[in-house]
Amino acid sequence: MIRGNGRLTATAALVMLASCGSKGDATTTQHPTTEFNADSAMSYVRQQVAFGARIPGSTAAKLCGDWMVAHLRLKADTVIEQTWTHTTAKGVKLPMRNILARFKPNATQRILYVTHWDTRPVADSDPVPANRTKPFDGANDGGSGVALQLALADALKKTPPGVGVDLLFVDGEDWGSFGPPEVDVLIGSTYFAQHLPSADYKPLFGVLWDMIGDADLTIYQEINSANAAPEVVQRVWNKAKEMGYGDVFVPQAKDPITDDHVPLIKAGLRVIDVIDIDYPNPESVRNGVSYHHTLADKVDKVSVKSLKIVGDVALALLR
Repeated sequence: MIRGNGRLTATAALVMLASCGSKGDATTTQHPTTEFNADSAMSYVRQQVAFGARIPGSTAAKLCGDWMVAHLRLKADTVIEQTWTHTTAKGVKLPMRNILARFKPNATQRILYVTHWDTRPVADSDPVPANRTKPFDGANDGGSGVALQLALADALKKTPPGVGVDLLFVDGEDWGSFGPPEVDVLIGSTYFAQHLPSADYKPLFGVLWDMIGDADLTIYQEINSANAAPEVVQRVWNKAKEMGYGDVFVPQAKDPITDDHVPLIKAGLRVIDVIDIDYPNPESVRNGVSYHHTLADKVDKVSVKSLKIVGDVALALLR
């Protein structure tokens, strides 16, 4: 995923104003307890990293994907794998694998959650030039979203949801160039948008969870999301505020992000991006220090507390 250079549109501004509240107001609410197990989520981050970089076509990706499917088959009602070969602009044949875990698959009313499970092939944003051709752990970028959804699957197995829930893990988000133009990125989400579970597939809403394990967590409203599905943005940020997490889910629109929600929006699905793109934090990024697409994206940069905050909100939205 990559940050764009955008402006605050009228729709995004309305979303920001509608959900505005002071930071003090947001933190006065007692944090409700949910059954989301952040310790389990953290263990899932570690297990992914232990496989190595989950680069499409690698042994690590094959083993990690198999592990994910085995876990989800124990939790979900149905697990579907979409497999295909993507030919890159340079003619490289990449084996691709989307994984869809479905709860109450026959339910008409559904909610879609999305994350990407691949890691970028190289740490091309690393401050050390010699590191820019090396793979990296992707503990937060890739690992945290997967861990969130695996832990959600655990919770939904114990207490089934009242609606249908689809947990989608897409491949190939981070392979190529974000441009513009985008080349060989968002591969799995684009494929899913073209091969939906059914011709009439229209979830009530959808959320993409990406880079949500940052130990210094601050999540702004993403502009593409605010423009395409403002009511979903309000739903998520209002739920976070209600749960006492309004200091983390900041009701302010900031930056368009090219991410896996974009192909889904283009396919008519109302999916938003929940992402902390400023990794580790806005001030560090302004000063030229970022862990995004660098060797620094390791397990020690991921926080159980952050996983719990986002996990609580994600689970509460399904109840």
